Amino acid sequence: MGIDKNKKQSAAAKLHQQAEERLNAQAPAAMVVRTEAETQQFIHELQVHQIELEMQNEELRQAQEEFGFAQHKHQELYDFAPIGYFTFDAHGLIREVNLTGAKMLGSKRRRLVDSAFSRFIADDEGKAIFSKHLKVVAQKAGLQKCEIRLTGKDGTVINGQLQSIVVDTPENKDGSILCSIIDGTWARQAEEALLESGALQNAIFNSANFSSIATDAKGVIQIFNVGAERMLGYEADDVVNKITPADISDPQELIARAEELSDELGTEITPGFEALVFKASRGIEDIYELTYIRKDGSRLPAEVSVTALRDAQNAIIGYLLIGYDNTARKQAEEALLEAGALQNAIFNSANFSSIATDAEGVIQIFNVGAERMLGYTAGDVVNKITPADISDPQELIARAEELSDELGTKISPGFEALVFKASRGIEDIYELTYIRKDGSRFPAVVSVTALRDAHNAIIGYLLIGTDNTARKRIEAEQQQLDQLLRDQQFYTRSLIESNIDALMTTDPAGIISDVNKQMEALTGCTRDELIGAPFKNYFTDPKRAAAGIKRVLREKKVTNYELTARARNGRETVVSYNAVTFYDRDRKLQGVFAAARDMTELKRFEQVLQENNIELENAKNAAEVANLAKSEFLSSMSHELRSPLNAILGFAQLMLKNSSTTTPKQKSSIEQILKAGWYLLRLINEILDLAMIESGKMSLSLEPMALDDVIRECQTMIEPQAQETGIRMNFPTFEKSYFVHADQTRVKQIMINLLSNAIKYNRAEGVVDVTCSVNAAGRIRISVRDTGEGLSAEKIAQLFQPFNRLGQEDGGEEGTGIGLVMSKRLIELMDGDIGVDSTVGVGTEVWFELNKAEEPLFNGEATVDLVENQALFHSGSALRTLLYVEDNRANMLLVEQLIELRSDVCLVGATDGPQGLAMALSRRPEVILMDINLPGISGIEVLKNLRKDPATAHIPVIALSANAMPRDIEKGLAAGFFRYLTKPIKIDEFMDTLDLALKHAETAAVKAVKTE
Repeated sequence: MGIDKNKKQSAAAKLHQQAEERLNAQAPAAMVVRTEAETQQFIHELQVHQIELEMQNEELRQAQEEFGFAQHKHQELYDFAPIGYFTFDAHGLIREVNLTGAKMLGSKRRRLVDSAFSRFIADDEGKAIFSKHLKVVAQKAGLQKCEIRLTGKDGTVINGQLQSIVVDTPENKDGSILCSIIDGTWARQAEEALLESGALQNAIFNSANFSSIATDAKGVIQIFNVGAERMLGYEADDVVNKITPADISDPQELIARAEELSDELGTEITPGFEALVFKASRGIEDIYELTYIRKDGSRLPAEVSVTALRDAQNAIIGYLLIGYDNTARKQAEEALLEAGALQNAIFNSANFSSIATDAEGVIQIFNVGAERMLGYTAGDVVNKITPADISDPQELIARAEELSDELGTKISPGFEALVFKASRGIEDIYELTYIRKDGSRFPAVVSVTALRDAHNAIIGYLLIGTDNTARKRIEAEQQQLDQLLRDQQFYTRSLIESNIDALMTTDPAGIISDVNKQMEALTGCTRDELIGAPFKNYFTDPKRAAAGIKRVLREKKVTNYELTARARNGRETVVSYNAVTFYDRDRKLQGVFAAARDMTELKRFEQVLQENNIELENAKNAAEVANLAKSEFLSSMSHELRSPLNAILGFAQLMLKNSSTTTPKQKSSIEQILKAGWYLLRLINEILDLAMIESGKMSLSLEPMALDDVIRECQTMIEPQAQETGIRMNFPTFEKSYFVHADQTRVKQIMINLLSNAIKYNRAEGVVDVTCSVNAAGRIRISVRDTGEGLSAEKIAQLFQPFNRLGQEDGGEEGTGIGLVMSKRLIELMDGDIGVDSTVGVGTEVWFELNKAEEPLFNGEATVDLVENQALFHSGSALRTLLYVEDNRANMLLVEQLIELRSDVCLVGATDGPQGLAMALSRRPEVILMDINLPGISGIEVLKNLRKDPATAHIPVIALSANAMPRDIEKGLAAGFFRYLTKPIKIDEFMDTLDLALKHAETAAVKAVKTE
C-alpha cells in the first residue's frame, strides 16, 4: 500500500520542523540569526530530504512489483544459496535439504532424507550440543543458535553456524524444525552491498512478505508498509502518527526483554518501545523474536531486525523495524537474520558468481565467487569487459538464434543474447559455458535479473551463476543409475522366472497382477490369461484360497497355508502357499506377493520320514532302556567295588599313621597295600568314567576357569614324582591369567595324565617342558613335551585306542591304556582338540586346545561369608556330637578311629534310617554323617525327614557314599546334603569337611533358637 501525497508533505514538514529545532538547539543563544548562506544551505538540505522521501515512497511501490518477480526465483535461490537449509523432525532426522546443504555434507540430497544429521557431526561434544539445541528449539523457545563442527563424506571439516526454529504453523503438526547452516568461512567473506543504488534492499523493504515499520525518534509509527498491513491486519491509517510498535507487541515479552537487556547492558531499561530499540539506539546490531498482536487479537510470532535512522549529523531521527512471519518456513528462509542478510550472503557467496553490470553490460561488480570460479580478479574485469567476453562464443550465437526464433525478433550474439529476456521482464535461467582466465571451461547455470531505478528504467543487470559441473556429473550418474535400474529390473525378472516355485502378485482384492513361468505351468494358463483374473479361480477350494488372501492382508504374512491348485486340464497339485503384503515407497499397500510350492514330493517324503521316525523312535526307546540298565549297572558296580576298597585303604591309612607300633617291614607292606589300593581305585574310576562317556551320561561343568591355577596345582602334585625319577620339569611363568571354557576338575585330570605319561615314558635324567600359548583362532594350546624314545607313525595311529599300551604291557611302568583315551574324549566334550607330534629317538609332544574365555567378574561375597563362619569357631568350645548313620561295620569302625584323633568330637552311630532319625531327635548332634545306600530307607529319604522336623532341620548332614558317579554327587547335593564325600575316605578331606560342618552348625543353631 502506498502513502498519498498529503502524507508525504506532512512527513516532510515534520522532518523540516525537527531539523529546525535541532539546529536552533545546537546554536548558541546569541546566534539565533543565521547568515544568508546558512539559511540557503539549510533550506537546500530540507529539499533534498523531502525529495529523498518522495523517491523512497516511489521506490517502495516499485519494489513491491520486483519482489513478486523475486518470489518466482525463490526456489532457485533456496537450492543454490550458499547457506545449507535443513528441515529436521524432533529427533534430528533430515526431512528436507537444499542443494547447498547436501554439498556441505558431501552426499546426494535424496540419500540424506530420513538419515540422522548427527552422523555428520565431527565430535561427541558437537553431538551433545546439537541434541540440546534440538530440545530447546522443540520447546518453541524461538530462534536458537549454536556452532558445531561437521564432517562431510569426503572428510572435509566445516565450522557450521546453525540457526533453528520450530515451523509453528497449523500445517506443521509434527513439530518440524527449520535450520540454516552457514559455513563460517563464507560468513566472514560477506560484503555489505548486493546491488548499487540499494535497489534490492528497497524491494525487500516494501515486500508483502516483510513488515517494514518506520518510526520517528519517539517511536510513533510514520511508515507502515504493505507487508505490515498483510501480517498485522491494520491499515496504515490505523497506526501512522497514532501508536508505537510496542502497542502491537506482547506486553509480557516487552517486560521480559527489558529485564534481559537491563542485566546484559548494566542499565535500567523501561518496558515498552525503549526495550524494542535500545540496542539499535546505541549502534548495536539487534535481531530478536517477539510476538505481534494482530488487529483481530490473534498472535503472530515474528523475527524483527531494528535499525536506527540517522540524519547527516548522525543524530537519530527514527527507527526501522523489519520483521517476517516466523511461522512459515519460506518466510524464515527469505529473512533469517536481518533485512537483506540472506540476499547479501548469496551475492557474496564463494560458491556463486555474482556479476553486476551497467545498462550497457560493462561489469561493475565481480564478487569473490566469480573470482574463484573464473580465475579473474575484480580488477581484471570491472569497467573493462562484459560477461559475453568470458562466455563460449558459439553458445552465444546459438542462443541468439534460438531467442530470435522464439521471440520473433532479431537478437545479436553477445551480451544482448544473455540479457534480452530479463530486459523484457521475462524470468530467465539458462545454461552456458564460462571460459576461465587460464582458458579452461566449466558449465554454469545462470539467473539473470534486470536492475531498475526508481522510474523503472534499467540501470544494469545481475547475473548469478553456479558451477554446473557437479550437476552435469550427477545427471551422468543418474543416467548410469537408470541403466543400473533397468539392469536390476531385468535381473529381478530373471530371478523370479528362475524360481522353482509358482510366484504371483495380486492386488488387495485378490486379482492377479503378475505371475512367473512356474505359475503358468501350475495352472496351464498363459500369463495374459492369468493377469486380471481372480486368484481363487485356480484352486479346488476358492473360498479357502480367498480366505488365504484376506489372512495375509490381516496378519501381513502367511506361512505353509495348504491349497490344492487345479490346472486347466484338471490336474490337481497340492501346494504350500506362502505370502506377504508389499507396499510402495510411501508405505501404501499394493497387494500380496505369494509363492506356491509343489508339495507332491514333500508329501511322499513325509510319509517315508514318518515311517522311519517310527522305527527310530523304537530304536531310541530300546537304546534308552539299554543305557538306563548300563547306568544302573555302573552305579551298582561303583558301589560294590568302592565299599571293600574303602575298608582296605582306610585301615591301611590308619595303620600307617600309627607308625610307632609298626615295624619297618610292616610299614613297607602297608605302603604297598596303599599303592595297590589307590591304583585299583584309579583304574576303577577310569573304567567307569570311560563307560560314562561311552553311554553319554558324563556331565561336565563348563565355565570360565583360570588355566594357570590348574597348571600350578598340577606342578605341585607332579614334581615329587618327577624328582623321584630324576626328571627335570619346566613349567611356564604366567604374567597374566589365561581363562578357558572348560571343567576344571577334568582339565586337572587331563594334565595329570599327560604329565604322568611324560615322566613314566621319559629317559633317565630327561626333561619335561610344559608350554601355554594363544593361537589366532582364539584358542589356548597347552603342550607337554618329553625327551623319551618317541613314537613311530604306526604307534601314533594306535595311541588313542582303549587298553592299547603300544607294547608297554610287559614294561616296568603301571598303566591301563585308557588314560589318553579318556583325555581325548573329555577334551572333545569340552569342544577342544588333542594331538600328538613325535620323533623317534627325540621325544614326544602331546598338546590339547580349549576355547578361550573372558575373565569372570570377581564376587567377594563368598570370601566374606567364609571369614564370618571361621570367626564363630572357638577351639576351646564344648564337646560336639557327630552322628554316623552307616550299615557297614567296617566303615563305622574306620570313622570311629578317625574321630579318636580329635578331642572336640564325640561319635555316636546308627545302622539304619529309622534308628538314625530317632537318635537325631534324642541326641541333637551338631553334625550328621550319612551313608546313601541304607537298609529300609535310603540316606536321601532320611535327609528329607530330618528337614521336615524343626528340631533337626538346621543340622548339617554330610553324605559319605561309595556312589561316586557325577550324577550321584549332583543328585545328593541337590537333595540338600551339606557336602558329598565319596569312598574311599581321604582323611584330610574328611577332617576339613567336618570342621566346616561344625562351624556351620554353630551359626545354624543360633538361628534356630531365635526362630523358636
